[in-house]
Amino acid sequence: MTQEERLGYLIKTLATEQPRYAGLELPADRGEKRALLRALFNLRPPLPADERLLAVQDEYLAEELRARGTTLAAELAPLSGDICLWQGDITTLAADAVVNAANSAMLGCFVPCHRCIDNAIHTYAGIQLRLVCHELMERQGHEEPTGGAKITPAFNLPSRYVIHTVGPIVYASLTRRERDELASCYRSCLKLAKENGLKSVAFCCISTGEFRFPNAAAAQIAVDTVREFLKEEGVGMRVIFNVFKDIDREIYAGLLR
Repeated sequence: MTQEERLGYLIKTLATEQPRYAGLELPADRGEKRALLRALFNLRPPLPADERLLAVQDEYLAEELRARGTTLAAELAPLSGDICLWQGDITTLAADAVVNAANSAMLGCFVPCHRCIDNAIHTYAGIQLRLVCHELMERQGHEEPTGGAKITPAFNLPSRYVIHTVGPIVYASLTRRERDELASCYRSCLKLAKENGLKSVAFCCISTGEFRFPNAAAAQIAVDTVREFLKEEGVGMRVIFNVFKDIDREIYAGLLR
């Protein structure tokens, strides 16, 4: 199969799974096809998939990753101790684990093509990620509390694992509780990384997007919490602060230097 054939197959198969999308017409433009496939990935409920669908999906995502390129966490230059700063797409970073800013349901973003990191990670990891998250949450029997975290395989991402954490939502003025909950996110993720023997973990800017945590305050909490954990635990772990926006790069660079 060519990449174009895989794209068409995946759209047709995923659309056929859900009766409301039966008879969906395939766009002529490749960009529109890719957006449609992403939307279908996002909308798909956490259900098992047959081996054929998974095989074609995995081949498609592997080729997409080759086209986008991969950055090795081990080759990033630290700015402070074992802490690195990297601006780029976290779904292309080859670290032991990348951190996903999840919601309390822990099932990924269901909004088609939404620009949140939860949507991107689930899209490029593949449909297996939502299913394994669903199984975790079914066993737990309740939503994930703010400040908590779970670890899963990363499937089609270049990282080995995804650590999913639920950050606080800021509704008005920033409170002490929200600060403590954000610090708990970083500690929970680092604890899971240590327990699983991971040597590198990349953090996104937890809660600063849709959850409206002020960028500068979030970065200060992140840096302070990570430094404290690494010092207290004495672990040889490389921590990467992954930023997407220029403003976050400037904030973190100032704190780390």
